[in-house]
Amino acid sequence: MAPRESTRTPRAVLACGEIRTCLLPARQALDIRAAAQLLALRADERVLTSERPGLYARSPDTLTGVDCPLPSANGARVRAVGTVAARAALTEGRVLQTSARFHLPATGPDQRRPWGEYLVRPGVVEPLGKLPHEAVAQGVLGGGRTGDLDAGLIAEGLLNRLLRHPLLDQCPPFRSRPTRLRWAALPAAPGEGPRLERFTLAEDELRTVRLRVPEDTPAAGLAALCEDLALHDWLLTTVVRMLDGVRLGTGAARDTGAVVRTLRPAVDHLLHLWMPRARVSPELAPLWDPLEERPGFTRQWRNLVQRIRDQLTLHAIPAPHREVEPVP
Repeated sequence: MAPRESTRTPRAVLACGEIRTCLLPARQALDIRAAAQLLALRADERVLTSERPGLYARSPDTLTGVDCPLPSANGARVRAVGTVAARAALTEGRVLQTSARFHLPATGPDQRRPWGEYLVRPGVVEPLGKLPHEAVAQGVLGGGRTGDLDAGLIAEGLLNRLLRHPLLDQCPPFRSRPTRLRWAALPAAPGEGPRLERFTLAEDELRTVRLRVPEDTPAAGLAALCEDLALHDWLLTTVVRMLDGVRLGTGAARDTGAVVRTLRPAVDHLLHLWMPRARVSPELAPLWDPLEERPGFTRQWRNLVQRIRDQLTLHAIPAPHREVEPVP
């Protein structure tokens, strides 16, 4: 009898994924029990919940089978087969994220395996033959062609499924836009630690992240890091737009009621969510450092928070001989 082929997960040389981040369409933030109900994607695995350092819930992984070409910057058509892992997370009952991820080994079999052999390697997508990992990383970050493997479509499908949940009344406390973050992690040089090579802001609310990490860094840990980056980028983007919504110092902005109505949701729902690296593994936490140096995420956030507080304080003081609209 021929020896059975090992089902051990092959060593990855490329990990990729995409994340959707949005405001939960509900008037009230969900408590931890309702969050667990929302994210119960599988009956056989429980939702992970935590109350420290803030309310947080994360679904179990779901798997999507794929058999399609990989995106490639040089036009190479590399067929790949396997499963993409997807999950959802809710922060403080208010910010919803869905993400999809997969990792690829350097080489795969020349012929397609039976599906059972792919299912025992969750989140692994194998190329048929050799993987041109640099070209595929560029293709993933740049967006592939129609029919190529697209983790973003899987994350978007999961998001749409959750947004239709009967727990949600479709009445968010303020207007905001969702964002997308697309990431790819390539192997670091031997002996080199994790490194953020590039973080970019593109059109249509798209962000891209290119990383270098030691071999065998878990894709789930990389996804957690990128979910953290996506969450805090969404917070910055949303609060900047809130401030843009009032023309500070002009006649329109000096209407106390208008300023308070525009800026108060930030205080009620967003300002307490800023906790970079709170759920990132210690070995990957240093990847946040370049973003704190330039462009300076936390420095910009503190400046925005101070501007909001200054404006709310200013407009809480009635002007002489002027009737002030009460705070709703």
